[in-house]
Amino acid sequence: MTSGKKTKAARSSVAAARSSVVAKKPKPWGTILAVVVVLGLAAGVFGYAYVQIDAKNDREAALARWNPSEENKDPSDGIQGVLKKEYEAGKHVTADQRVAYDITPPIGGPHDGVWAVCSGVVYETAVRTENMVHGLEHGAVWIAYNPDQVTGEALDKLKAKVDGQQFTMMSPYPGLDKPISLQAWGHQLKVDTADDERIDQFIQSLRRNQYTYPEVGATCDSSTFDVTNPPAFVAEAPGPDAVPMDGGTTDPSETGGTEGATDAPATGAPATDAPAASETPGTAPSN
Repeated sequence: MTSGKKTKAARSSVAAARSSVVAKKPKPWGTILAVVVVLGLAAGVFGYAYVQIDAKNDREAALARWNPSEENKDPSDGIQGVLKKEYEAGKHVTADQRVAYDITPPIGGPHDGVWAVCSGVVYETAVRTENMVHGLEHGAVWIAYNPDQVTGEALDKLKAKVDGQQFTMMSPYPGLDKPISLQAWGHQLKVDTADDERIDQFIQSLRRNQYTYPEVGATCDSSTFDVTNPPAFVAEAPGPDAVPMDGGTTDPSETGGTEGATDAPATGAPATDAPAASETPGTAPSN
């Protein structure tokens, strides 16, 4: 009996010792903290993604009213400050000619037979205007900015609207009378800041809007235009030999909105007896 009692007492002692060891074992606070941190980061990432997606959906919903349709062919009519003008399409000039444009930057009229690539290109240097105008004829939106007034964060915001976006292009425009000017064929909007909501409204309304540009179906890519070394912008006003707004050589392949336009250079002869550019206020000529 005594032996049995001792064995039972020994077992109880061992169990108590084990319980004491378990009780004294520290909790893995480091592991717990690491798990909490990971869960917190995951929640933050998912929360940020949700907010971003929600904000994007809100922006898209807000821009929906600016989508062209059969009932609303030109939504830009509802944008305050948009200038509109009619121009004859398919009129070309050669690489050595300049046009006495009636609006700065121009939004239509005679242009070079080779268009500036407008497939989401952000040009770091100012580009010859006659090439840029041809891109407008293909349905592109051109964002021009005054490099002395738009820099840093504002410039980055504009680039984000253009970079990689088909039928959109952007370039500095020295001497521009406003910080930012947006051009589509026959349309223009000038704004003071990159945060102006009308920028997105203009792009949504007019970029490749089949009802507002003449050469429907034309491409923005060009095998004969060097994006890395584009024709240079000329700041000086055109001389008396500049091609007038009703001049240029008609390209039959472009009139009537013919699809599949090529980028072959124009062959029109220089206009030597063209009148000088208009000096009417508000319609200063460009290069």
